[in-house]
Amino acid sequence: MGPTVADAVIEALIDEGVERVYGVPGDAVNALLDAIRRRPDRIRFILTRHEENAALIAAYEAKLTGRLAACVGTGGPGGIHLLNGLYEAKMEGVPVLALTGQVALPMIGTDYFQEVDLVRIFQDVAVFNQMLVSPESAGLVVARAIRAARTERGVAHLNLPEDLARGPAGPTFRASPIPYAQACAVASPQQVAHALERISKGERIVLLVGKGGRAARAEILELAERLKAPIVKTLHGKDLLPDDHPMALGGVGLLGTRPAQDALDQADTLLMIGTSYPYTQFLPTKAQVIQIDRAPEQIGKRYPVDLALVGDARETLQSLLAGLTPRTDDRFLGSCRAAMAKWRAAQADAEEDDALPLRPQRVAREMARAVGPRGIVSVDVGTVTVWMARNFPVSEDQRMLFSGWLATMGSGLPGAMAAQWVHPDRRVAAAVGDGGFAMTLTDFVTAVRYQLPIVVVVFNNGKLAFIQFEEEVEGFPDYGTDLVNADYAAWARACGGAGYTVREPAQLAPTLEKAFADRRPAIVDVFTRPEERPMPPHLTLTQATGFAKSLLREKFFP
Repeated sequence: MGPTVADAVIEALIDEGVERVYGVPGDAVNALLDAIRRRPDRIRFILTRHEENAALIAAYEAKLTGRLAACVGTGGPGGIHLLNGLYEAKMEGVPVLALTGQVALPMIGTDYFQEVDLVRIFQDVAVFNQMLVSPESAGLVVARAIRAARTERGVAHLNLPEDLARGPAGPTFRASPIPYAQACAVASPQQVAHALERISKGERIVLLVGKGGRAARAEILELAERLKAPIVKTLHGKDLLPDDHPMALGGVGLLGTRPAQDALDQADTLLMIGTSYPYTQFLPTKAQVIQIDRAPEQIGKRYPVDLALVGDARETLQSLLAGLTPRTDDRFLGSCRAAMAKWRAAQADAEEDDALPLRPQRVAREMARAVGPRGIVSVDVGTVTVWMARNFPVSEDQRMLFSGWLATMGSGLPGAMAAQWVHPDRRVAAAVGDGGFAMTLTDFVTAVRYQLPIVVVVFNNGKLAFIQFEEEVEGFPDYGTDLVNADYAAWARACGGAGYTVREPAQLAPTLEKAFADRRPAIVDVFTRPEERPMPPHLTLTQATGFAKSLLREKFFP
């Protein structure tokens, strides 16, 4: 028998450079799995315990590499389970191909066992969304799916009826030898000149940089130094430059620092580079705004701008720098640096505190030391995001991964697994809350199976603490947030990994080092202070009133 449609799909993935397909097998995708089985030196199937984790791992792999990643789920529930992880890919703008099974073509429309219209369900999440219906067109459709995922930076979905997948393939489709020619926009000379004119009038200039500026790091630093302008980083831009860099003021918003917020409040000129920051209440209200982004649809998407520079960040900044007159007045920058020094000293008090239970700030700081200068940390969603954003001082070659747009709880573990597959030579950790980790911990056994030496650090405060914080700022009493947790260290050992419990501050650093040195998947369950609130850099009157209301309700109206 010649090659099947399933063979054609897998060959297309191999040609694209896909090394792994994550997922769970099932009858509707058996032909796909067999096509992978017969190519052991060219592509691997990674068995996960839940399809959501499979899709999350694929999304994080695509974040790290920029290349296509793939996941698979069988028909009906298997495909549906992929959706949350695929929305992570959609909202992060990374290329993922989702392969799902379907009942045989003659059974479609008969209300057959596990028959679900997955194409309809995937309509919102996918930039390309098709069922394969003919061997003759299958090769072309697969090529179009891959191209769409790559060029539109999103999810492509292919739904394969089981009989078609097993059947003979049609003629091989020859892809273009230049498959992903993309326009690289550059801001016009007139736009650059206009920007330089506006910048020259600014006295208190701030740069707000996001992940779209990653390739322009050197240019951003040169621009900041010439303008004597501090740099504020979005969450996705945290690892764009070290936190101890003299131009850096940390993050913005609830997760940010007070010096960053003060600088934004005082700014008369804001340069937004590679970001369409969503929480506009933290941005200046009286500043002129210049936004640089290669995607026109991102310009002014949420926040009004005075001038748009549509173009690649690196090339556009190079054009700006060519005509920029360096500034000598560094009074604004000096005041920002002085404020940042005070902020760091105040944070150090919490990071070195020996209080019991441990303060989460201390855990974040110790993780930065333990993971090492080339470490990668995948951060889950919740109060753990706040502590890692503020108290993990990212260094030159470290990477931090966040679920920044979907903000899905449970993403820390699959993100770390993806990072370890992509970078097997680097220390990888997951920083997770007890609430988020419980949602996806079943796949810790997958890390054990594939010998991924990740270290999962659980910030165990027995609470859905961020939800409690949200309730309080809205004036509601704490309700429904208490957790009854398993023994996570015991779970690690039951899976075949290493498990540690930390209750004393003096235990933390040596335990983390031991966990990394073990080279087995490990869980370090750290009991942290449940009453530690993720307070914003500035507490507004509304938030203060909400806190007061919630405390009164808890005390007098339990």
